[in-house]
Amino acid sequence: MTPRSTGLLCAITAVTIFSVQDGISKHLGSSYPPVFITMIRYWGFAAFAMLLASRSPAGLKATTKAGRPWLQTARGVLLAVQIVISIFSFSRVGLAASHSIFAAAPLVVAGLSVLFLGETVGWRRWTAIGVGFIGILLVVNPLHATFDWKIVIPVVATGMFACYSVMTRLASRTDTSMTAFFYTGVAGAVTMTFVGPFYWTNLAPADWVWMFVLCMTGMTGHYLLIRAFDLLDASVVQPISYIQTVLVCLIGVFIFGEVMTANMIAGCAIVIGAGIYTIWREARLGRTPPPAIDPPGTP
Repeated sequence: MTPRSTGLLCAITAVTIFSVQDGISKHLGSSYPPVFITMIRYWGFAAFAMLLASRSPAGLKATTKAGRPWLQTARGVLLAVQIVISIFSFSRVGLAASHSIFAAAPLVVAGLSVLFLGETVGWRRWTAIGVGFIGILLVVNPLHATFDWKIVIPVVATGMFACYSVMTRLASRTDTSMTAFFYTGVAGAVTMTFVGPFYWTNLAPADWVWMFVLCMTGMTGHYLLIRAFDLLDASVVQPISYIQTVLVCLIGVFIFGEVMTANMIAGCAIVIGAGIYTIWREARLGRTPPPAIDPPGTP
């Protein structure tokens, strides 16, 4: 296989694994506290991050030296909290509705980049952002007589992930992606270890198996995604993450019995289209963002 084919295979396999991971998160999140689940996941994630850092050419010591450690730590903590809210959203709002809204993350990132990174967004991308917002309104359906306010949960999670992505762009100006990945895992694990024990719950034996699978899918998915970014440009890999949205929606419908209405399907399609255009436009202008590594709803 050519490097490009290998990279595409790694990316597609990674997002497929992340889709399964989100399904397991919903299963566990429906019975156990999301903070507790996130803590266990992050223990595995941190161990994996330290292993990769120790095996990197720079070594563990050099990898931990960040130009702005406070920024790296803050983004790691923010993602950990976002994961907790995402799992809560999966169990309360549903996989399909949550990921339909998560798909808007690149659009929110484009808007925030103007405010915090000083980037210029032309009328084409502002139009895509506006169209994407219309798609979100179709998914949320705020004018419906039985509007469910729980839909605000994935909206908040999307905003938090967009902030995390902007902070990742800012950190990439001084630090390597391996340093960012290390701080993402370790800072998140430390944060969850301070909070998670207060939510400790005895897992059923079968659910310990699911928890183990959850940790293993996270490590495997991240490794494959890192390999994909090593072999392909970010502008090629990032649109593939939208396959996860489709797969998660299918898992939600066929495994968990969720219902996708016509407005949800239309809104999700519009948001995905607008997001892909935004990523493509940034790549064409030479401002392809560095990989945030973590699609919404992971690690």
